[in-house]
Amino acid sequence: MVQLKKTESPRIAENAIYDVVIPAGDGWMYRLEPNQVLRIVDVGGNQAADTMFYDAENPQDHYSVPATITAQSNIFLTLGSVLRAESGKPLLTIIADTCGRHDTLGGSCSAQSNTVRYSRDIEYMHNCRDTFMLQFAKYSGGYAYNKRDLAPNTDFFMNVPVTPQGELEFADGISAPGYYVEFRAECSVMVLLSNCPQLNNPCNAYNPTPLRLLVWNQ
Repeated sequence: MVQLKKTESPRIAENAIYDVVIPAGDGWMYRLEPNQVLRIVDVGGNQAADTMFYDAENPQDHYSVPATITAQSNIFLTLGSVLRAESGKPLLTIIADTCGRHDTLGGSCSAQSNTVRYSRDIEYMHNCRDTFMLQFAKYSGGYAYNKRDLAPNTDFFMNVPVTPQGELEFADGISAPGYYVEFRAECSVMVLLSNCPQLNNPCNAYNPTPLRLLVWNQ
């Protein structure tokens, strides 16, 4: 069994420079500067925060699941994990975590994965890949993000253990209302987040809930 690493943050919400609630099914794109701190709060409990990260100065150098897993010899993200780009460059470090473990392997839901995992007749349902693409379309910065910039993402607050046979299980969550994970940006980082709209997974009782996002300068 994987031991959960948990620690609370000394930061208080009243001192945050940014504080927003993202409803289930909505997305968010935000640039963090070096040493800024981002907290993702699981407001209702067991809600998946599908998230990607990019070197804001070189967006093609995006978050890499293999580079991160290899460097830490652990398939889960937890307290102290360093999230790395394709180049191996550190993007963020987890500095506080009251959930204790986060999935790196399950990826985001899409029209295609929904038909494989659930049923062909739900292909039309909104999904995280759609949310990512919508955020790209709305972005008005200097880099034209597009579907080629999508890569395997991390699912914060999701519990996806690996069986002894090497298969993935989308298990009951280990998060709870108010649990959070907090990151320190190690460089300028673009954050892309989808608050998963998935209505077919029992881990959130078929009831997607909001996420709260806070940013501090340090």
